[in-house]
Amino acid sequence: MPLKIQLLAVLAFGVAMLLIENQIQRLDESRAKLERTIARHEVAEVELRHNEDVGGRDPSPLVENDNMVIIYNRVPKTASTSFTNIAYDLCSKNRFHVLHINTTKNNPVMSLQDQVRFVRNVTTWREMKPGFYHGHVAYLDFSKYGVKGKPMYINVVRDPIERLVSYYYFLRFGDDYRPGLRRRKQGDKKTFDECVSSGGSDCAPEKLWLQIPFFCGHHSECWNAGSRWALEQAKYNLVNEYLLVGVTEELEDFIMILEAALPRFFKGAADLYRTGKRSHLRKTTEKKPPTKETIAKLQQSDIWKMENDFYEFALEQFQFVRAHAVREKDGELYVLAQNFFYEKIYPKVN
Repeated sequence: MPLKIQLLAVLAFGVAMLLIENQIQRLDESRAKLERTIARHEVAEVELRHNEDVGGRDPSPLVENDNMVIIYNRVPKTASTSFTNIAYDLCSKNRFHVLHINTTKNNPVMSLQDQVRFVRNVTTWREMKPGFYHGHVAYLDFSKYGVKGKPMYINVVRDPIERLVSYYYFLRFGDDYRPGLRRRKQGDKKTFDECVSSGGSDCAPEKLWLQIPFFCGHHSECWNAGSRWALEQAKYNLVNEYLLVGVTEELEDFIMILEAALPRFFKGAADLYRTGKRSHLRKTTEKKPPTKETIAKLQQSDIWKMENDFYEFALEQFQFVRAHAVREKDGELYVLAQNFFYEKIYPKVN
């Protein structure tokens, strides 16, 4: 084939690929617009039903349980999809709303104006109470915004290296939840071990820095990898601002305790996790466990030491809570019944 024809063929192929990529981008934009339109329609339907229920009258004050809001600011690759889908399965039966916080490009840090909007939505949106909000968003301190009442935070953490390995392969091969979806690093066949050995950016110690900033919040220092202040702030928030933080490796126990503490939302969750398909949802495909050499290399970094410190702290706190809430008998776990009562009540009623 003459060289001129070969060049024309290559040029035509390049133009065709550009046109295809442009069309794919347009389709993605159309899909995003459709999703936003559907979401607005769903919200409008809920608000309309609420207004019809109250018959145009001033709605009566919400009882305490119906005014409850839970925020699950889920850390990526910690079994968050499995747990969130249990909430979706239970919301109709237990009569609460589930809302996904969909941030642009999954950015966990909100702008100041979006922080104000979000806090206002969560605290005043009557039609969405009781509500379960979930999304990849850093912790937000509601007390800063002058609103009455604070939501309850919950979360799940995972061994930091296991989480990073899972995320590394997820970006390349996806999972069994949406197997046809093209991932950002699709086509890259390099293993995690090879990435670490060659000093790749996708497996650098800085990529471990995620669970600490998610719990630390929206302060600039939270996102400085290796910040001792961020680590201590994350620990403080975990203990003081979160009702319960579980671990991926003991997810069933986390769900059991939540069901016992918050049956308004999670009644039936433990049984659903044991017997349903949700407990096996979203497994990363083509995942190869790292070698001991790879793990040892990552563990030399100060960032891993801090992230692991935080994980061990969260694990110890969860096991402390579990020890006072759950017992094992004949190989089965069960939740303890109420273990306090009231007496010596005065003044006496005649």
